[in-house]
Amino acid sequence: MDFSTFLLQLNDAITSENGPNLAYLLRPTSPHGKDLVKEFRHHTRESMSRYNGAMQSPWDEIAIQYVLVCAHIAKKRYIDAFKEDSQLVVLFLRFFTENRGWTLPALFSILRDLRDLALDADVHAKYHNQKSDCMEESARIITKAFGSCVTDRTSPPDQSRKWGVYYVVGLILKCYFKIKRISLSKNILRALDANTDIPRLQLYPRSHQVTYRYYIGMISFLNEEFAKSEEELTLAFYNCYVNAHSNQERILAYLIPLRILKGHLPSKELLTRFPVLYELFSPFIDAIRTGNLKAYDAALDKWEPRLLELNLWLSLEKARELCVRCLFRKVWVASEKATRIPISLFHAGLTISGDDVSMEEAECLVANMIFKGYIRGYISHERQMVVLASTNAFPRVADRPNALANI
Repeated sequence: MDFSTFLLQLNDAITSENGPNLAYLLRPTSPHGKDLVKEFRHHTRESMSRYNGAMQSPWDEIAIQYVLVCAHIAKKRYIDAFKEDSQLVVLFLRFFTENRGWTLPALFSILRDLRDLALDADVHAKYHNQKSDCMEESARIITKAFGSCVTDRTSPPDQSRKWGVYYVVGLILKCYFKIKRISLSKNILRALDANTDIPRLQLYPRSHQVTYRYYIGMISFLNEEFAKSEEELTLAFYNCYVNAHSNQERILAYLIPLRILKGHLPSKELLTRFPVLYELFSPFIDAIRTGNLKAYDAALDKWEPRLLELNLWLSLEKARELCVRCLFRKVWVASEKATRIPISLFHAGLTISGDDVSMEEAECLVANMIFKGYIRGYISHERQMVVLASTNAFPRVADRPNALANI
């Protein structure tokens, strides 16, 4: 495809309001991109300026920008490609704000390409010991697109630019998470909440819902709002496309620890579908099932770097209580489910399991189990005796009220 044909096809897509075709034409990875690079191999921005006015503004400039982006990508000049693509997006937004929702496929495509180029540019810069903030800049540009979506007050409801809101928000959150500036998410989420005339989340495409819920779940997780995090991640997982294996794995990496804390251990069938998660979580789950504190602590030590990288170490360290609870229940069973058990027996159980603590620490652990609802009973400190309820002395962990609130 030569440049004249490219301009004609651009014009046809705009005239016929064909959003998917417009998206295809502006995608740097489309086959015609290479053709245009060959055609303008020795051209510069100045030499291409003669094409200004070849189409209605801003499409003459957008077409030129597209060629420049493709040329830089072909020569692996990713930072330059990102800068040119940033200009392309800014020009496109001028057109986007004056049109209806038919332009959304093209908006989604060019914003996704902008983010991908920002990632390539930052990786390239890091590899060459250069400084680059392309991802942060892409977030700022994509935020402008968010503003263009939410301010649509004139389009008919079914053709509104507001149907792009959650996709754009998902891209912004991806950028913030990538550069570890998650606190910036507050501004965009606050703006989202302030626009009450946006359609309900459930009305948007499922992929938009899943991405948004995943990031809301992650933000809640990092803020230790575990109940909300579990709710959002559960909805994200059950609405995730069944063949999107990597996305399901990403969700489960945080949903599994939350469910463990709540007392629901994942089945082996589920974990075997995700070998990476099986390798990471199965040592902890096996230790909880058997009350093996030594094995649990060994797993924490072995996986500490990976758990810290995922921000999961504290969650799994807290889940150690379930292992202690199972160990104490084994002591109770070994005592023929007596209602009065000396603290020394629980201390002996801890020692055998590899947790070398004093008698006072053992008493504190039992008291903590009672306080958090893992055990029903009380401690007679004078007699160094644990008095257990005659029925349901060790209630199911999952039956505890507000299990995640007590963490």
